[in-house]
Amino acid sequence: MTSLVSQRPQPFDQQLRDNQQRLEGIRRERSEVEQELERLRTQAHSLSDELANIERQKETTNRIVNELDRQIAGLSDQIDRTTVDLLLAQNALAEKRAVLERRLVDIYKRGALYAYQVLLAAESFGDLLSRYKYLYLVSRQDRLLANDMSKLQRRIEGERKTLVDARDALARRKTERTDELDRYLGIERERQASLRATRRSARQALERLSELERGEKSLNDRIAALERARLEAEARGAAAAAAITTADLGQLDWPVDGRIVYRFGTATGPNKTRIPWHGIGIAAAIGTPVRTVAAGTVSLAGPLGTYLHSVLIDHGGGFYTFYGYLSDAAVAPGERVLKGQLVGHVGGGSSDQGPHLHFEIRGRGGIALDPVNWLKTRR
Repeated sequence: MTSLVSQRPQPFDQQLRDNQQRLEGIRRERSEVEQELERLRTQAHSLSDELANIERQKETTNRIVNELDRQIAGLSDQIDRTTVDLLLAQNALAEKRAVLERRLVDIYKRGALYAYQVLLAAESFGDLLSRYKYLYLVSRQDRLLANDMSKLQRRIEGERKTLVDARDALARRKTERTDELDRYLGIERERQASLRATRRSARQALERLSELERGEKSLNDRIAALERARLEAEARGAAAAAAITTADLGQLDWPVDGRIVYRFGTATGPNKTRIPWHGIGIAAAIGTPVRTVAAGTVSLAGPLGTYLHSVLIDHGGGFYTFYGYLSDAAVAPGERVLKGQLVGHVGGGSSDQGPHLHFEIRGRGGIALDPVNWLKTRR
């Protein structure tokens, strides 16, 4: 008798493992992006970089949600198939059980010695062989029926286990999907906040650049006026002696001790803006004394836009030094100062670079010179 038991492979456990590996792979990718964001936040960075990172987090989270949707659909199909297979197996088992019950009733009615009675009633040897073969086929059919029932019972147990596992996995995936959707919405809120911060930072950066340009223009106008006066004095033969000359290259004392926080030239500012520095920034604690690098006449002593309190000194011969981001000015316009004289104290605590001195050296025509080339080399 042909077995009615379906020999179907059970790949469900492997499917669950494969699904879990795919999820873990995407989650590892998102974890790397999150770690990159933490590294960004511990160092100077552009808010646009942070926004791009959040976008990648959002994209990987969306992929996780899509993968969970795919797995939920697959598990739902698996549950439907397993339920059908279980019902078919249960129906097949019920049919087999009904057949077996009829056989047992038949055997019970005929009695335990029925087989012997059949054999002993044979009228010839050939009849005996035929009766024996008949009994053998009946017993063989009974054994196959019992085997089919055992296989069906094992199949039902397997289908039930698969069904329970699939339902458990489906419940877990639905919970994970809910969590991931909440996470996605949280990342979206963070993205919106970062986007607003980026736009606000960009506006602030533009405003600072605008203020810096206004401060630079005011300083340049003042130096240009001093240059015109110097040239007129030279034309009259009444030029003042120069306290700074090219011989002072690499020989000037530092106005304040500290590390350089930005150098002469164009640098990258917040949100990748370009900031032209006509001097250097020297970090120092608020209140640190600032001293002039050479003798001269104070041309400016007071607020100057984004440079806060500032001092401009005319050293004669077309050389000028500028001291910005001071907390105060210890000299007055028109005052003659000596080399090393106190001109003010370090301020700038509210600036992007923190407390520091902005120091410039200008040459003839108001051309900005790199102060590092003029100051003494520090050991």
